[in-house]
Amino acid sequence: MYPDTECIQAEVKYLVEDDPPAVYIASTGGGDVTEHQGNYTLKPVAVHNARNRAGAFSLDREGFILVSQRTEVTDFYREEDITGTFYPEVQALVIRETGASRVEIFDHTRRSSSAAVQKAKRIREAASIVHNDYTARSGPNRLLDHFPGDPGQAEDLLARRFSIVNVWRSIHGTVQSAPIALCDATSTEAADLVPVERRAAERIGEIQLATCNANHRWYYFPEMGMDEALLFKTYDSLDDGRARFTLHTAIDDPLAPDGARPRESIETRCFVFY
Repeated sequence: MYPDTECIQAEVKYLVEDDPPAVYIASTGGGDVTEHQGNYTLKPVAVHNARNRAGAFSLDREGFILVSQRTEVTDFYREEDITGTFYPEVQALVIRETGASRVEIFDHTRRSSSAAVQKAKRIREAASIVHNDYTARSGPNRLLDHFPGDPGQAEDLLARRFSIVNVWRSIHGTVQSAPIALCDATSTEAADLVPVERRAAERIGEIQLATCNANHRWYYFPEMGMDEALLFKTYDSLDDGRARFTLHTAIDDPLAPDGARPRESIETRCFVFY
């Protein structure tokens, strides 16, 4: 077990300015890396041990929660196990934690902090920049993309509140290296968030990067196990003061043991309808 410390010091990569405009060119997996065009800076921040505040977080306030989630999946690299077993587990979990009437899973991404694992498993690297997956514009656009043959259903769903919730978990043992850190949504301001074009092989979209704000409060859950899942909100159609976006990034944990196991994780993205 790690020392029961209050916080660690880690560096996170912020956008410095958006001139020239930044562009996020996503990796495809297998050993390539995401290209971050633009001006960036590494800033040291205090990352608090969120386990010291167990049960004190909310998806609608800070933007994230840690919950228990056991899975029947034994091989997270078998697509049929992901879609046939894991997806229903995630849907049930998100309905339980949000009270949603309907949950649609539209995407999942496997990542590793090891270049060797990335190449062997054809998966992506750990995200190394402070970002949020969607903007006020790209959240609804992603929903429209999900129903290309049924625009009527998409328009009906857009007329009601919906959010996008990511479910993140380990797929190989306890997370010892490159854990995910999250920024308390109550500590971010609208001026911190910069919409940036995201280019990928399958679509052109938009994500949020962030400029540094000394008021940002960062948290992580050390030693996440395979019976835990981290839920965080990356979009909410309501703009009424609740968390809409949750900045996050991978960090280097200075308390990781020598020879720490490379992180392997899966992030599942869900449309949540209320």
